[in-house]
Amino acid sequence: MSIADTVLAVNDDLPIRTNRPVHSGKVRSVYWLSENDSARLIKEKGYDVAPDAPLAIMVISDRISAFDCIWHGEGGLNGVPGKGAALNAISNHWFSLFKDQGLADSHILDIPHPFVWIVQKAKPIYIEAICRQYITGSMWRAYEKGEREFCGIQLPDGLQKDQKLPELLMTPSTKGILKGIPGVPEADDVNISRQNILDNYAAFQFSREGDVELYEKLLKEGFQVISQALENIDQVFVDTKFEFGYVNDASGNEKLIYMDEVGTPDSSRIWDGPSYREGKIVENSKEDFRQLLLNHFSDPDILLNKDRMDERKALAENNALPESVLMAVSKTYINIAEKIIGKPLTLSENPKAEIIQVLREQYDLIND
Repeated sequence: MSIADTVLAVNDDLPIRTNRPVHSGKVRSVYWLSENDSARLIKEKGYDVAPDAPLAIMVISDRISAFDCIWHGEGGLNGVPGKGAALNAISNHWFSLFKDQGLADSHILDIPHPFVWIVQKAKPIYIEAICRQYITGSMWRAYEKGEREFCGIQLPDGLQKDQKLPELLMTPSTKGILKGIPGVPEADDVNISRQNILDNYAAFQFSREGDVELYEKLLKEGFQVISQALENIDQVFVDTKFEFGYVNDASGNEKLIYMDEVGTPDSSRIWDGPSYREGKIVENSKEDFRQLLLNHFSDPDILLNKDRMDERKALAENNALPESVLMAVSKTYINIAEKIIGKPLTLSENPKAEIIQVLREQYDLIND
């Protein structure tokens, strides 16, 4: 069996019983279950959700995206070995820690397989909740050009690249294109201030104004929990993106929960602690892959300039990266996952067959 055979690159073709089109994102695919199957599982498994809550099977892949494109390697390597299992294991670990420490639940109800989550439908908050503990990346590039205000927050002069910020900053941006909000451009991923959110909380899908403060509390607490745990294994939590949404529990109570993934190398920057203290940045996240792409191609502006998206997509489709590049990314993901969860990562030689087997035998969700 070749390395390419162990990679789950296509995850939207599983024979999971669904009566709706499969939604395939950059990394995950979502299979919405029928009303009957959702109600049956809620009853059989005792999930703490409303009896008529829509459920979905969310299957992760080993695909790797960067600069809004999917990248592939030589020899039919259409993903990064171990990446999907690493992402899910890390998210599962943090979500469990959040619950243990009384923060909030997540959308995950069950984990049948290392690549699979059973999730409940949530009403999303239209905010990419970003927290920053160090000045780096896009914030540093803007700061270096003279910008001092970020999402309504004023930064002092004299900061150095990659240094720890005076305080933890929340720098939210829009999730999707939001229309008709005063002062907020109608574009995806634009920075917004706390005041923008408070003035238009309903437009961002908050149920009540007081939940803006709750989301900020959960964001800060979640960041601190992960930051402390990473510090314990001598890793630096630099910045991250959280997402939030609403669900109802079995009693009909609405609650704000964590969604998507948290604290992973895809959604966060994580630096090696010993190297940082020596003045070097060693990335234990996807940022390393982004930098490699910027150095690999002769015209990095294609990757950074949103006006050149057609060229960027062509670049990703027409250039197979060296296998060694994707294997280096694999090593980064697996190593940081094993550090975080404190044990070897469970890897599969044939994840698709395993997923089908477990969903057939334990959940009766496979079309035969």
